[in-house]
Amino acid sequence: MKLIIFGANGPTGRLATARALAEGHRVTAVTRRPADFPLSGPRLRVTGADVLDAAAVEETVAGHDAVLSALGVPYGREPVAVYSRGATHITEAMAKHGVRRLVCITSTVLFDVEPPGEGLFFRKVLEPFIVRFIGRTVYEDMRRMEAVLRESGLDWTVIRPAGLFDAEDVSAYRVAAERLPGRFTSRADLADALLRQATDSGGRHVRAFIDVRTTEGTPSLIGVIRREAFGSRA
Repeated sequence: MKLIIFGANGPTGRLATARALAEGHRVTAVTRRPADFPLSGPRLRVTGADVLDAAAVEETVAGHDAVLSALGVPYGREPVAVYSRGATHITEAMAKHGVRRLVCITSTVLFDVEPPGEGLFFRKVLEPFIVRFIGRTVYEDMRRMEAVLRESGLDWTVIRPAGLFDAEDVSAYRVAAERLPGRFTSRADLADALLRQATDSGGRHVRAFIDVRTTEGTPSLIGVIRREAFGSRA
């Protein structure tokens, strides 16, 4: 398949690009800084574009079979619009060029249920504090992005991972169209799920929100919070 990956130079985007190339796909990696992209190969095209630039997005989307978005924004106090405006430009470009399949990433906290299997402090204090204060602007814009996808008419899937951490290998992760128990998703598992949803004919969840959860080799909660508070969301 011919895949285009937005946010390709983020931690998850690089993993998804590498896996797609290893599986024989042709990949367009979209990043604002193409000179810094660490991967290369005969089936890889690295292009410089900003998802906030509608014309640039339209030009890059044409001719692909599926679009993957691994956009990520760190927590902060400033308003965030990368997710929603980026999704608007991507979906408009897809509609214009007849590209149907889109897979994006948001967060498990956007499920309208409390985290299953967690204690009172995590459910009522820790997660609400992260959602309403530390990551408020990020999660608000993720919700706006999801609304854009709902109205797009495309064959979209939103993956809602938990706390992200780095792992070398893909595990036997869980996937479900509901919030799963557990606190963590490895970026290796997330990248694999992103690719599976975009390319596999079986097991796709179309026009659905899915959770991806790593069940082995997970880190400590405090360590993940510390790293994610100062880094990219994807």
